[in-house]
Amino acid sequence: MELSNIIEKRRAYRSLEPVAVDRDLVSDLAGSAVLSLSCFNNQPWRYVFVYQKSRLEELFGALSKGNVWAQGASLIVAVASTQEYDCRIKGRDYYLFDTGMATAFMILRATDLGLVAHPIAGYDELKVKQILGIPDSLTVITLLIVGKHAGRTDPELSEKQAAWEAERPERLAEEKFAFHNEYNKEAEDSDSSL
Repeated sequence: MELSNIIEKRRAYRSLEPVAVDRDLVSDLAGSAVLSLSCFNNQPWRYVFVYQKSRLEELFGALSKGNVWAQGASLIVAVASTQEYDCRIKGRDYYLFDTGMATAFMILRATDLGLVAHPIAGYDELKVKQILGIPDSLTVITLLIVGKHAGRTDPELSEKQAAWEAERPERLAEEKFAFHNEYNKEAEDSDSSL
């Protein structure tokens, strides 16, 4: 599949069905992430791939109520890093940016493999760290929920989530985020909708 098609196909679906997860799949996803660029090639990302059923069950207990749908995951990837692992240049920390890019590579590879890889923010970070043995010095930036898109809408979804499942949520109009030659606050603040 061409990259433009993969980007277009990527969706943060919530209705999931099981998919087989093994070390080969984990290596494939990790191998995509490791090819990402980073400041001075520091590679600040750390991933914990959770696919053992009992460990997944523990992790489900750290999710917020709005993420009950994530219990359909066959794999959850805890994405972690710390500023200490990456560049700090003139007060700018790069670890979040660099880890985000590597994770985006992983998400696109998962999409290419016919999977859903949906990052979430709704979890108890302390519980996630305790369950997975992640050191306190690291920040758990996101949990990546991985599974196969189901052909049905999960009944656990809220009305809003079900609407997003049925149709891709609106994207910002290009003129509200892509400016030519200088920042355009007026265009960003314009009354035009998404």
